[in-house]
Order: sequence, then C-alpha cells, then structure tokens
Amino acid sequence: MMTVHEVSKLTGVSIRTLHYYDEIGLLHPPVTTEAGYRMYDDTSLERLQSILLFKELEFPLKDIKRILDSPEFDQREALEQQIKLLTMKKEHIENLITFAKQIKLTGVNTMDFKAFDTKKIDEYTKQAREKWGNTEAYREFERKTSDYSDEKKKAVGMDLMGIFTEFGSMMDRNPEDERVQAQVGKLQQFITDNYYTCTKEILAGLGQMYAAGGEMTDNIDAAGGKGTAEFASRAIAIYCE
Repeated sequence: MMTVHEVSKLTGVSIRTLHYYDEIGLLHPPVTTEAGYRMYDDTSLERLQSILLFKELEFPLKDIKRILDSPEFDQREALEQQIKLLTMKKEHIENLITFAKQIKLTGVNTMDFKAFDTKKIDEYTKQAREKWGNTEAYREFERKTSDYSDEKKKAVGMDLMGIFTEFGSMMDRNPEDERVQAQVGKLQQFITDNYYTCTKEILAGLGQMYAAGGEMTDNIDAAGGKGTAEFASRAIAIYCE
C-alpha cells in the first residue's frame, strides 16, 4: 500500500489532483486509515495508469469515469485502443513538424492544410467512446428506438435538425440570452422524448461533440448556417453550468 504522497511522487500527479479524483469517484483509495490517510494498492495504480492514458488522449474526466466503470470495460482491449490512438497522434504531430519545417524553408505560400486534418483520430476516438459507453442512457436509446421505422428515424432526425436551424437564426444574440437558453432546454427535452433521458451531464458532453468537427458539426452547420454548431455548443455549456 502507498500513501497519497508516495503515489504523487511516483506518478507526478499532484496530491490535490488525487484528492479531486477521489471526490468525483474517479479514483477511490481502497483504504482510508483512522487518521484519514488515503492508501492506494496496485489495483488503484493500474486504474490511475488508465486514467492518465485517457487524459493524454484528451478524454474528459466524466467520460473516463464512465468508461472505467462500465461492466463491459476490458483493460487489455482498451490498452490496444489507447496504443492505436497514441500512435495516430504521434503520426499527426510528426506531420505537423514536417509541415512547419517546410514553411520555414519555403515560406507561407505553401497552402497545404492536410497536416491539420484530425478526422481519422476523431472518428477512432468516437468509436472508442462508443465501445465503452454501455451506459443506462445507451440502453434506453436502444429501447426507445428499437421499433422506429425508417420513416420515423428520418422524421425525428429532421425535427432535430430543425432545432439547430432555430439555433442558427439566433446567432445574432448572446448565448446567455434567455431565448437562446430556452432553445437549449427545448433541445434537451427533445432528446429525452425521442432518444434517452438527457441529463445536464449528458447534454454538456453532446455540446462538446457538436463543436468538435467532423460530420456532426458539418450537419449542424448545414442546418443552421456556418458557426451554428459552435454557437449551440457555447449556449449548452452555459445552460449546464
């Protein structure tokens, strides 16, 4: 067993951060002494390794907790995914370094932006999250949509995009505006009615996804105009605070 000070020294994670992980249920020490000292065992350290790897991949803490707590979580398979994602990020950074060196040699007239494309990384990250996202919300989604016909799915999807069209018409307003915040509430209720119970925690995660780039961002911007996804994301973040 190791004290929180020893774990901090071994891993480089601050004591304050370890305390915070305990508070949010991400990393509970298995033993707390009568004097109040947190004690960590090998299993705790293995979980901390997983946490730190997911953090390097820029997963939010709430997503990391959901993944690690999932009954479907497989440490070995998750590690394989982490290795693949880290390798993809390494290749992406190497491409950026090569691109920067090319600019240094030839000037900024080289209008090639392929080095900034992270779609493959984003898509794989999405798949990894979905793999370990076997939460009650996902099961509720499966139950609610299992009997949806193709026409029903299309109609619900169009109604959802209609909400984002309305967001687009509000982009001249501040995201904190009462009308904009009411629109976020409308979106939350729509998701609850048609897909799964949309808590503020889930809604906050969706808001981040909306502005993360890729097909989802493109679809929202197509519905409401360029910038709609980012605008809706900011409004959702305010709503969920």
